[in-house]
Amino acid sequence: MGREDVLAWVESPLQLIGAAEWAASHGRTVPVAGRLTPQISATADELLARGARFGELAPYLGVPWSLLARHGHWLVGDGFSGQFRLAAAALRPHRVTFLDDGAYAIAYADALLGRRPYARPNVAERGLTTVVAPFAAELVHRRAASRRAGFFTAFDLGADRLDGLADRGFGIRRHDFSWTRATAPAAPALGRRIVLGSALPVDGRMMLVDYVRWVRDAAAGGAVYLPHRRETAEQLDAVATVPGLRIHRTGLPVELVLAGARHPLDVHTLPSSTTTTLPLVLAGTGARVLTDVVGRNGGARRSARTAAA
Repeated sequence: MGREDVLAWVESPLQLIGAAEWAASHGRTVPVAGRLTPQISATADELLARGARFGELAPYLGVPWSLLARHGHWLVGDGFSGQFRLAAAALRPHRVTFLDDGAYAIAYADALLGRRPYARPNVAERGLTTVVAPFAAELVHRRAASRRAGFFTAFDLGADRLDGLADRGFGIRRHDFSWTRATAPAAPALGRRIVLGSALPVDGRMMLVDYVRWVRDAAAGGAVYLPHRRETAEQLDAVATVPGLRIHRTGLPVELVLAGARHPLDVHTLPSSTTTTLPLVLAGTGARVLTDVVGRNGGARRSARTAAA
C-alpha cells in the first residue's frame, strides 16, 4: 500500500463531483472506485468529457477491498457508510479525506466531535457495521491527531465546528465548485423557472399528494422539472399531471446540468444539499435558489438565496 497513493471511493454523483474538484485543486490524477448507483456512470462520463483528472475508474457493488488495500489515502464520499466502517477498521488507511455526502457533511462533523452518535441520521442501524463503528471512529481520530484526516467540502460547517475539528487535528478545505464552473459548457435552454425533483416521497418523508401540490405551486406559470435520480415512475407520472410543467430528463446531477447557465434562473427546491451547492455553482449569474419547507398541513414557507456575484 502506497502511503500517499490516493483513491476516491464514492457512491453518489455529488461525491464524484467532489472528487473531481479535489483532483483539480491538488493537481493530481485520482483513480476512482465508484459504486453502481443511479447516475454514477453517466456523471463519470460527463466529468471525463470536461477534463476531470481521473485515472482508472472501477465500478463496484460491495467493498472494493483490493483497490483500497493498494492506496493509503482515501477520499471518502460517505463517512457514515457501513462499508467504510468495515474497511477502515480492517485496512486502517494512512490518510483519509471526507468529501461531501450532501448535507450529511455537517452531521458527520458533529459525530466526529462527539455531539451525536456515529450513525446515519434518521436510520435505525443494526448488525456488524454498528459493532465496528467505534473502531472506525477511533481510526479517524488517530489520523486526525497525526494531521492525516480532514474535510474537502462546499458546506459551511460553522465557526464552532471548525474550531472543534481543528483542535482535534482535522484539516478543513472549502471549495466553491470553481472547476465545475470553469469547465461547464453552455447549459441547455430550459427557461427561467426550474423545479428540482426530490426523493422525499420515495423515502417516506412526504406524502405524494403534498409533493404534487408543492410542484404545482412552484411551477405556477410554467416551469421545467428536473427529476431526482431516485424518483419512481409513479412519482413522475403524478408530477406529469401538473399543468405547464415540462419534465426534462438529463441523467446527470443538477450541479452539472445548470453549471453553464448564462442567464438568471429561479430554481425551486425542497430542502436538500442543493440549497448549498447551487448558489456556488451559479455564482455570478444572478440566479435565485428558492427553498420551500412544506408543513404537515401542506402549507409552505419559502426562503430565497441569490447566487454570489
